[in-house]
Amino acid sequence: KTSEKGEKSFIDALAREHVKIDYWWIDAGWYPCKKGWWQVGTWEPDPGRYPNGIRAVSDYVHARGMKLVLWFEPERVVAGSWLAENHPEWLLNAEGDTHLLNLGNPEARTWATNHFDKLITEQGVDVYRQDFNMDPLEYWRHNDGPDRQGLTENLHVQGYLAYWDELRRRHPSMLIDSCASGGRRNDLETMRRAVPLLRSDYQAFDGNPDYAVGNQGHTYGLSSWIPYYGTGVYYNRRGLVYSARSYLTPVYGIAVDARSPDIDWDLYRRLANQWRQVADCMLGDYYPLTPYSVEANRWMAWQFDRPEQGDGMIQAFRHEMSNESEIRFQLRGLDPAAKYHIVDLDGGTPTTVSGGELLKQGLRIEIKDKPGAAILTYIKVK
Repeated sequence: KTSEKGEKSFIDALAREHVKIDYWWIDAGWYPCKKGWWQVGTWEPDPGRYPNGIRAVSDYVHARGMKLVLWFEPERVVAGSWLAENHPEWLLNAEGDTHLLNLGNPEARTWATNHFDKLITEQGVDVYRQDFNMDPLEYWRHNDGPDRQGLTENLHVQGYLAYWDELRRRHPSMLIDSCASGGRRNDLETMRRAVPLLRSDYQAFDGNPDYAVGNQGHTYGLSSWIPYYGTGVYYNRRGLVYSARSYLTPVYGIAVDARSPDIDWDLYRRLANQWRQVADCMLGDYYPLTPYSVEANRWMAWQFDRPEQGDGMIQAFRHEMSNESEIRFQLRGLDPAAKYHIVDLDGGTPTTVSGGELLKQGLRIEIKDKPGAAILTYIKVK
């Protein structure tokens, strides 16, 4: 479980290793929940672990040039929580001890808006992260008669969007992160108001290459639809470079237990710095360079290009059973009359090639390792 003391100790440990953090993220479990983080419905900082509130951590974060992300899950309510005990009339019930806060109920929505608005203000929250770890359909259906199915669902969705709209009106500079069990609410109306900082819960704790390839597939597909999204990779000694690059996104983190004596901090900093070199490029035009494939004997590659800045990046992955050590990729979106300076982030001699050659003959990329990953950047020569 999180605590004021623990959060500050991790912040200090990362600072000692000169790791620059833009956003400090407190996830689930900061409220009273003796049995586990899933016991939601009492939305106040746990006085035992946060005697000075979340504000003590947010002030600590802000003083060090960071911003604070704080996790909420307002719609799910567990038996025994403050909401379940004090306002059962606001809850939709199906079976078991988990209930749904009915945001289609104006009184419930007004309470939620005012209460979470107060928490955001008093606790110094910069990014509001909303999770949703339940399937609401049966709760909605259970509340409607056979001839009224869909009514409660319709009103709830309207209330959910109205709740966010009012929070955004009261906090115009606040960003919203839509989580929903990892990417399960990436619908158009939600994405008009928020971004998914955790695009999926499909993550490996041990560097398993199957998860790495799966996350390559996430980037390959999601980039055609949502330009700004995030994920994180867990530190592991088995193939960290390949895993870290497979999870690379516009918003990114490498989760590490800063207390461990076995962390290769030089490698950690190098990977973090490489992300900073290319992160802005990932908001540019997106071009897949290979067909989609997570097969073990294939490659996967793509390009992000920023025509206004004249720069971009290429990511390429050689999967673990591929017999091809090099492939030539025809790049996209370049100026055929210009020249481009190309740099491999793993070293080697930089080259300068014409846009016309890169568009027609392509760029040769060699990856010796199986599995292996390469990142190359380019910039138009003025």
